[in-house]
Amino acid sequence: MNELVSIVGNDVFTDSLVVAEGSCNQHESVVSLINKYESKLRKFGALDFTDLKSGKRGRPTRVYMLNEMQATLLITFLDNKETVVNFKVELVRQFYEMRKFILERQSSQWIDTRYQGKLTRKAETDTIKALTEYAKEQGSKNADKLYVVYSKLANQIAGVDGRNQATINQLNNLNLIENIILHCIESGILAENHYKDIYQDCKKRLLLFSDLAYLEQTA
Repeated sequence: MNELVSIVGNDVFTDSLVVAEGSCNQHESVVSLINKYESKLRKFGALDFTDLKSGKRGRPTRVYMLNEMQATLLITFLDNKETVVNFKVELVRQFYEMRKFILERQSSQWIDTRYQGKLTRKAETDTIKALTEYAKEQGSKNADKLYVVYSKLANQIAGVDGRNQATINQLNNLNLIENIILHCIESGILAENHYKDIYQDCKKRLLLFSDLAYLEQTA
């Protein structure tokens, strides 16, 4: 099941579109429930919304943001079909996991690990800068995109969308991954390999590391 909740600041939210899709209901039906029980939902916080454009002439779709307590209350109003029950279980689980992650992110261990990762990232960035110039000398027209390319590869192997959304274990893995990239690039330049071959070598080594460490990669 896809990610059902997201972090905004130091709080966790889902939205009415997620509830509709996860519970196999029409979004209009979920919005109708929100409107019906609006006063009760507002007891647990502001009921914010965003109007999403649905086309050139179509009316915008109003999507409601729901905090943990609002979402928990709202799903009690849904019929308990098997698909809905499974969705409720997963939604509660993800709220709990995200809440636990927010607490972890405020710990000194997470902050220290994040700082150490920044140091490795800086060293890797300097190395990629050297690779960019190396690739230009080999005729690359898109060498300036290498920073993004290697960042995307590192995040994919680590299974994260970015450092601020990573757990302590993921930060440690990302630190190792970026260290591997750093040394692959340095050794590849020293061996005068083509910049595209350097990338393929990095990717091959990282996939091997991923298999050995049982990492869950992002798509």
